[in-house]
Amino acid sequence: MSAIFKREFKSYFQNVVGWVFIAATMFFFGLYSYAYNMVNTYAQLGTVLQSITFLFLITVPILTMRAMAEERKNKTDQLIITAPISVGKIVVGKYLAMAAVYTITVGIMCIFPIILGRFGSVSYTETYVALIGLWFYGLLCLAIGLFISSLTESIVLSAIISFAALFLGYMMGSISSMISASGILEKIMSALDITAGLEEFTDGTFSITGLVYYVAAVALFLFLTCQSIQKRRWSGASTRKLQLSMFSGSMIAVSIVVCVLVNVVVAQLPEAAKSIDITSNKVYTLTDDTLEYLDTLEDDITIYVWVDESSCDETLDKTLNRYEDASKHITVEYVDPNVSPQFYETYTDEAPTENSMIVVNGDKSKVVSYDDVYETEINYSTYQYETTGYDGEGLITSAINYVTSTEQPIIYTLDGHGETSLDDSFTSAIEKMNITTQTISLLQEDAVPDDCELLIINGPTSDLNEDDAQKVIDYIEDGGKVLITLSYTDEDMPNFESILESVGMSTVEGVVLDTNANYYYQNPFYLIPEILSTDLTSDAADGYLFMPSAIGLDYSTDDLSDNETITPLLSTSDDAISKVDVANATSYEKEDGDIEGPFNLGLWYQNTGDDGEGTGEAVVISSTVAFSSDADQIVSGNNLTFFNSIIEEMVDTEGTNTVSIAVKDMETEYLTVTQAAARAYGTIAIYLIPIALIAVGIVIWVKRRRH
Repeated sequence: MSAIFKREFKSYFQNVVGWVFIAATMFFFGLYSYAYNMVNTYAQLGTVLQSITFLFLITVPILTMRAMAEERKNKTDQLIITAPISVGKIVVGKYLAMAAVYTITVGIMCIFPIILGRFGSVSYTETYVALIGLWFYGLLCLAIGLFISSLTESIVLSAIISFAALFLGYMMGSISSMISASGILEKIMSALDITAGLEEFTDGTFSITGLVYYVAAVALFLFLTCQSIQKRRWSGASTRKLQLSMFSGSMIAVSIVVCVLVNVVVAQLPEAAKSIDITSNKVYTLTDDTLEYLDTLEDDITIYVWVDESSCDETLDKTLNRYEDASKHITVEYVDPNVSPQFYETYTDEAPTENSMIVVNGDKSKVVSYDDVYETEINYSTYQYETTGYDGEGLITSAINYVTSTEQPIIYTLDGHGETSLDDSFTSAIEKMNITTQTISLLQEDAVPDDCELLIINGPTSDLNEDDAQKVIDYIEDGGKVLITLSYTDEDMPNFESILESVGMSTVEGVVLDTNANYYYQNPFYLIPEILSTDLTSDAADGYLFMPSAIGLDYSTDDLSDNETITPLLSTSDDAISKVDVANATSYEKEDGDIEGPFNLGLWYQNTGDDGEGTGEAVVISSTVAFSSDADQIVSGNNLTFFNSIIEEMVDTEGTNTVSIAVKDMETEYLTVTQAAARAYGTIAIYLIPIALIAVGIVIWVKRRRH
């Protein structure tokens, strides 16, 4: 076998075939990489690899068409057939030679992620797993081409049939979708779709099912190639012809059945065993919070997915499979809108969009719209919408929590004093905890409602009247809980200040800046506070918090009882300054009238009561802007994490078992590429490497011709 491998491998480089194969592949790879990575500055190669798969429809037939067909045409196959070596070794030797040529090509591609890494952050794990997927895809294409080459002595016919077969496998997924295949037909067409496994690898998973599919399919086509040669090897022995034909037919049938069974068995494995999530933010993996919650689940939950299973969103399908694997109480069923168009009417008045989910527990249900599963944002460079976040797990866990909860807590947000409305992402976080939010004006109420689990006063810019302030103070003294954020205003607000004074706090005049570069982002007023170690800040402690335009906080425990405590949450550095006259400030340094720090930027008041049980509670945060999407994006969602911790701590979720899962970031990573660097990259990748390879091949071919 080694002799055949060496002979075949050398032959590819002693003529131009091997060189042209590598050059053509590298040309298209370089072209697409230049367009995607250099011009559009995308940091991933997955899209590039998916884009060049069509190339294999042309290059693979060129590489494989001579492997067996030319041997038959020149009658040299008789030497191989009659050689004292097994047919299997002949086939494997030839196949390994082609695979080695192809592996050299993929090996050259492996250098490119390192080059891209010089221009920005590249996920090497995801990139190289995608290259592994491309390698397996190409190996299968070579095995198919080798088999077809063994069927004919015409090189041209071998190339044409190979192209047709590979094209059919390449297009099978699209054909299946167009004709809405289902049942046995769908399974057959899925088995013929040779690109599905590659898509799994390029989408951020190391696909065990894809790996098994490609290995099994390669083995099958190599076996079929052996059978094709074996049939010719014994064709002269007429007495054994019929017997051999029956044997060959039965062996082929058995090999196909074995191949199918192996893939069926692997497909039945749990999702975690079928694929390894290698995405940096674990898009396809359930978080520990969800898994812990599912362990406590006792009710039987059915998740109806409003789509034909063959057309389901692949990421959502993987997530749902993980839920089924994680709990025996969860069942996922797909409902085809074309088959059961009225199914949704039991649960909602309006038809949901395709891929939406209906989570059901007995008589209680909740619709999870597919429109909310992905977060999108317009890219102002391309003026196209891009997916920036995946909230499948968060929404599904929230829906399960909702249908199993016996009651819903209520959060009231104060209105009527120039308060800032909570940002959509923060209200969505509250809704995901299955907590109801309502706006309240205390002018119309005798007191804060009894069902209020938490009162949010979000950055008032005008003062409360004395009665309204007293209602809030009474609410806290009676065991109520308040979250207050601060906004800078020139207006005196003594009644609002009286609320803070009732819990031992006061504000510092002016707006805080920090001259220590480790405590601000771009501008000294854009604070990055020190996160102190507390139960309330533990979830956010691994990252940063962003607090622009913050108001300094001070506190005193002199007038507090032994049951009352104040815990600092966030702090500036010792170099912080509060600019009293912000409008006329001329320097970031301390000026006349400015107040020296350090300052507290977050305080937590607790009253444990005489019996040691928690009663009144207040959290005061120095910046209203901190709880906005713009600020949250600066620190990759850590402000929202902190906000969620506050809500989870202060809201009584008994009966709801509240769990909130953050949106998983899917924002596209970009490279920083100069025009000169892009031109150099394009020149080398598109022109120099392919031309050099072809030139070497031509020189070697000419030298051999002369000798």
